[in-house]
Amino acid sequence: MKSDDPRMVSVLSMHDQGPAPEAQIVRDLVRRGAMAAPVLVGASAIGWGADGAWSAGYGLALVLANFALNAWVVSVTARISYAMLMGATLFGYLIRLALVSAAVYVVRDLPWVELVPMCLALVVAHVGLLFWELRYVSLSLAFPGLKPAATATDADPSHAD
Repeated sequence: MKSDDPRMVSVLSMHDQGPAPEAQIVRDLVRRGAMAAPVLVGASAIGWGADGAWSAGYGLALVLANFALNAWVVSVTARISYAMLMGATLFGYLIRLALVSAAVYVVRDLPWVELVPMCLALVVAHVGLLFWELRYVSLSLAFPGLKPAATATDADPSHAD
């Protein structure tokens, strides 16, 4: 067999050429984060005052930046190769975790920082937004990204086959 034979192509050298559903998902996730922001910031303001509100806002901004950076890395590396995608996903998580930790470490001693609401916002926003987004992500290869909008015939059982 010749080296340009399609049967000789390694799975690890393959790459994605289709649309990037990561961008669509992260835009929706950021939109939901903006909807959750008043609740997180307000609850922190009630518990810790203005400093708690600023800290929770900073934590939420870190979460949204983390999700956006992850989507960008996945989109870029999927177009290069699946092997690059796997490596970037594995090591990118560690790097992004270090970046979030460094972002907290840099501001921890500033007068406006309250660590408890910031860390609560980091954890609650990461986990909460991911679980919230699960309801809207399509788990089908036919519709990668977000679920398509329901039509009138989808809701009407009389049109069932």
